[in-house]
This record gives sequence, C-alpha cells and structure tokens, in this order.
Amino acid sequence: MSVLTQLDPAPITRQLRAMFGSRLLLAAVHHLSVFDVLSTGPLSLAELSSRLGLAERPAMVVFPALCAMELLQYDEQGRLTVTALGRYLTQQQTPNLTGYTGLEKDDPGVIEMAQLLRNDGPLESPQGISFVKEGEGPSPMDDPDLARKFTLGLAGRARHLSPIVAHYLPKRTGHLLDVAGGTGFYTYEWLLNNPESTATLFDRPAVLAVAADLLDEFSRSGRPEADTVKNRVIFQPGDMLTDELPQTDLLLAASLFHDWPTPTCQQLAHRFAAALRAGGELWVHDSFLNDTLDGPLAATDYSAQLFWGTKGRCYSRAEYQSWFAAAGLTPMPDSLPTQLDYGLIWARKV
Repeated sequence: MSVLTQLDPAPITRQLRAMFGSRLLLAAVHHLSVFDVLSTGPLSLAELSSRLGLAERPAMVVFPALCAMELLQYDEQGRLTVTALGRYLTQQQTPNLTGYTGLEKDDPGVIEMAQLLRNDGPLESPQGISFVKEGEGPSPMDDPDLARKFTLGLAGRARHLSPIVAHYLPKRTGHLLDVAGGTGFYTYEWLLNNPESTATLFDRPAVLAVAADLLDEFSRSGRPEADTVKNRVIFQPGDMLTDELPQTDLLLAASLFHDWPTPTCQQLAHRFAAALRAGGELWVHDSFLNDTLDGPLAATDYSAQLFWGTKGRCYSRAEYQSWFAAAGLTPMPDSLPTQLDYGLIWARKV
C-alpha cells in the first residue's frame, strides 16, 4: 500500500485535542465573558482583546477557535461578532444554554485554561511548560527520563507521518538538517529515499540518545538499504536558539515552530535561513490555521493543546510566509497535506 493511501488516524487525535477545545469554550463563556462582551455589538480583534485583557497569543488561540466552532465570525468591517448560534451563549438570549454549559465551568481543567488565557501561560514560568526550554535555564528535555518518555511518546506519530513527508521532500543529492528532529524518523526515511545524501539530526543530547536507539532499530528493520542509513547520519547536540547550525541544502522543521511565540519564530526563521546554502530550501511540517484565522476546528483544538503545554500555538501559512520573507527566503505557494491534520509548506533561498 502506498504511503499516500494509508489510513489516516486523524479521528483519534481530533478526539484527544477536542478536550482542550472544550476547556477553551467553557473558559471563554464563563470566565472571560467573551459572548456577553460582544452581545452589545461587534468589536475589532484589538478592541475585544483589550476589553478582555488578553495578550496576542491567547487572543490568537481563543478567537480562531470560537470562529471555527461557528460561534463568532468576522463582519464586513473585519470586526468580530456573535453568530446566531453563538447568541445561545449570551445572557440576553431567551432561551440560552449558559446555565447548561455552566454546569462544567468549575472543572479544574476549565479553571486552569482560564488562568492560562489571562496570564498568557502559567503564573510560574517553568510550571506547565512541559517540553520547552525556559529562558537561560536548562531545557526540560535535558532530563534523560523525561526526554525518553516524551520522544518515545511521539514515536508512533513520527513513524506514521515520516514516510509521507519523505515522499514530498525533494529527491536530491545533498545534506538535510533536521532541527529538533526528535525520533529522527523523518531523517531516516528521507535518507532511505536519497541514497547518495547525508543528514544531521540536531537536538538536545538526551533526545539524541533516544534517536540513536531508534536508528539502530531502523537499520535492522530489513527494509531494502535501511542498513546504509546509519552511516549517513550525524547526531549534533545543541541549542537551536543560540548554537551555530551547520550549513545545509535542506532544512526540515517538523512540529517545531508551534512550540514558540511569534518573536521566537521570527528569530528561528532568520537562523534557519542563514544555515541554508544558496538554492537551499526550508520545509515546515505542521498543522496550520486558515489565513483568515477562523479555523479549521482540528487546528484550533490543536492550538489550544499547544497553548496548554508550550509557549506557542498553531500559526497560519500566511504568518509563516511573512517570517520566511523577512528572513530573505522566497515562500512557495504550494501547500501539501500529509495526514493527522498536518501539511507541508516551504521556502527557497535564492
């Protein structure tokens, strides 16, 4: 069976991520009073964010989600307004469902989501930031036990998606830099398709130890030429935010940008562009918001999950393209869907 026709297990991950979307909805209704504030009339995104005391990141998590749920929409002037469906979540509507939804408003997950939205993250910075480096301190992923648990937890997703991603990445002789490469499966699959090429897997040392074990397993899988991959991979430990990145022809950022706030994403785009040789390409594999920032629901639920546990959120393709252009890259118009509600976009260095 072709990797492009294999069963897409997205319905499973959608159910997982829907939990965070539900918390977001209840927090918006009962703790932020989004619908009651908007019941008096439309407001621009900036005005509504100001009224609710929301910073840019939580605003860009909650409002696209409520639009994707068809509870808010943008009017012709670009202002947010309550839909006919959303009016059932206002006190002014008779009858309404605020009493019914209010039965769950004191759920601990809902209360914590409201606190995160108001504060743009946990009150104490390292708390709740599950897998992302905090300031000048060590990365949580430097802990060997946590790094192994988290990396192996992501291994099933990477095993499934990596052959699809490798199918779409350019077939060429050259070097691939897989930044924050985790399990390494995206690298291993690409090298299997490009037998004359080499690659560098760049990540924290404890993560690379797990990736090395997985490479041993991959090399012994019995797949044709899999035993040649091991000799073409370099494991390079480092911090992508501060350490020099090796020069490369292709750079893959898979499920990477979504862990970080916008200023860090802009910084990373510049660092990645600098690592590319002339004619090189930056490829991003992630889940993307609509450019209109009003869905889709699978991405807004995922964005809520990312908001819960990282410093980031899901971004639109237009946001990525603006970072690429500012870093001197030429964004390509292609958007290639993979599976599990992910896709690929890319940019070229002239």
